[in-house]
Amino acid sequence: MPDPFEQFRDWFAEAERTEPNDPNAMTLASATPEGVPSARMVLLKDWDARGFVFYTNLESRKGDELKANPHAALLFHWKSLRRQVRIEGPVEPVSDAEADTYYASRPRLSRIGAWASQQSRPLPGRGALLKRVAKYEAMHLGERVPRPEFWSGCRVVPERIEFWQDMPFRLHDRTVFVRSAAGWDVVKLYP
Repeated sequence: MPDPFEQFRDWFAEAERTEPNDPNAMTLASATPEGVPSARMVLLKDWDARGFVFYTNLESRKGDELKANPHAALLFHWKSLRRQVRIEGPVEPVSDAEADTYYASRPRLSRIGAWASQQSRPLPGRGALLKRVAKYEAMHLGERVPRPEFWSGCRVVPERIEFWQDMPFRLHDRTVFVRSAAGWDVVKLYP
């Protein structure tokens, strides 16, 4: 039976070898409860058969949107490979253990930054951010920097994964995997 995660693994490995910058960069599209779309770039930090994980401030705009409407779409676009992968599905939180493990792997200043940044809120000037960084550096001087409760990970659980490959004369190859009770149904789409 075809497995979209095997194809993703192969394409992602190739992107890691060939993409000059951030092969794990992906567009995250969310929507408000009213259906107003919103998209931004985030970084894929983990993935397996359960889904695709990114981390964020849960009190940010994206955090608020995903809390109110826990569905998202992801898009990987590897321009040099002329490929893209689209992923759609519900969003669920990662476990505290997963979030703690990833958070602890980040550089110290990135952990301080998670505390200092009031992500998506108005910033009066760069000085205000630097002042908050200094405040949290002083608070955690010489000790580990714990993960804030408002900072964690989200997992997009794929219900649909589309692999798109550029082909000559815009006769692109499109393969869609749709989750079903039996596993994955596979459909080819016209370009």
